[in-house]
Amino acid sequence: MWSGRFREPLDKGFEKWQRSFPFDWRLFQAEISASIAHARAIEAAGILTTDEAGKMCAGLRTLSKLDVSARSIYDSAASFAKSAEIAEDVHHFVELELTREIGDLALKLHTGRSRNEQIATDMRIFVRGKISVATRSLQAWATALIALAESAGEAVMPSYTHLQRAEPVLMAHWLLAYVAMIERDITRLEDARKRMNLCPLGSGAIAGATLKLDRTIAARELGFDGPTPNSMDATSDRDFLLEFAQAAATIGIHASRFAEEITLFSTAEYGFVELPEAFSTGSSAMPQKKNPDLTELVRGKSARLIGAQTSLAALIKGLPLAYNQDLQEGQEQVFDAADTLTGMLALLPKFTAALKFNYARMKVAATTGYLNAMAAATYLSNKGVPFRKAHEIVGNAVRLGLESGRELNDLKIEELRGLSDAFAEDFYAAISLEATLDCHDVAGGTARTRVAEALAAAKQWLEQNRTDK
Repeated sequence: MWSGRFREPLDKGFEKWQRSFPFDWRLFQAEISASIAHARAIEAAGILTTDEAGKMCAGLRTLSKLDVSARSIYDSAASFAKSAEIAEDVHHFVELELTREIGDLALKLHTGRSRNEQIATDMRIFVRGKISVATRSLQAWATALIALAESAGEAVMPSYTHLQRAEPVLMAHWLLAYVAMIERDITRLEDARKRMNLCPLGSGAIAGATLKLDRTIAARELGFDGPTPNSMDATSDRDFLLEFAQAAATIGIHASRFAEEITLFSTAEYGFVELPEAFSTGSSAMPQKKNPDLTELVRGKSARLIGAQTSLAALIKGLPLAYNQDLQEGQEQVFDAADTLTGMLALLPKFTAALKFNYARMKVAATTGYLNAMAAATYLSNKGVPFRKAHEIVGNAVRLGLESGRELNDLKIEELRGLSDAFAEDFYAAISLEATLDCHDVAGGTARTRVAEALAAAKQWLEQNRTDK
């Protein structure tokens, strides 16, 4: 592709080491689509006749049927084996195969373009597609969580701060917290897609194409919102890769938090949830074990996603404008992040739907350990006791309960009145489980009516934003 300037052959070790086709074959379909779009643009510019453009596009569509994969590019029996063996990158491979398909006419395709703009375009197409896959999978996971929340009804569980029991909440409230995270994840991906949906074709190597191309032709052909506004930025910009990797890492963090809680809740010490056997393994040494492999791997995969975005940030941070070969290293990070995210999100909806919760045990945990202390302080506050004083009084009541092995509900009214005259018989109703839940009657709170509203809103949001309709 560039041998005219050089007289000395490449070192064989270097030639093999610097090739990107062993991994950028994944951009094959994107390269075909971008090449068809470019062919239409140079046809409009008068470089190709109508017949030539038709023959070229037909040849490219024929190539699109090739089984180009990690397995096939190393298969010596494949029809394209020779091209795969010598191709420097996916762009070179397509050029070699198109030349084999339609002859020297294929050599006209590179008129008015550079590999710098090609890779920037191909990666945008690839990431755009992976965002669509991730969005659909996130919607499926949210659907599974919402179904669990509906089936839980008014089942309760303890909530935790500092990993210590805090207050009782509806189980649906806990599940909807993850739905809220997923909603943010989806909008984050959509925002990234909107910013990346501009077409670099026509940017040339750095300064813009040397032909008077109508750049809107290629942009329209490929489903972009328009052409990129600056050729130097277009050929060197990898913000869209970083944004995708950052969004993927955040999704991984959210999935990891869910996985961590399920891992904890499935232990004998908690006993809140039964792990589905279809997503668990046993021990080669201990016959009784059922290990939470899926949730542990989700935690591990999230670290991999974080690593990809960190690598991309480090790769990009010191590069001068415009294109530098360093950017080739970013492709594998994005491919790995996309694969990791796709694999993880494909399993989470099925795993979530298969979870079985022990409502009775969760209720016991939610109604012992003085989790209604906040409701007790609120009761006193509503009686006119300053909250700081109410906090102290209830703290003394908890101490009394601890010393005598009783919950707040079991303390006698005489004992309570010894701590404050504000206590009356209505105190016990005010700290019942239902009252403790319902005193959090604010938007976003765990009051039963509020959670019912939140569940309906989550279902409505999901339905309005579905991409699989």
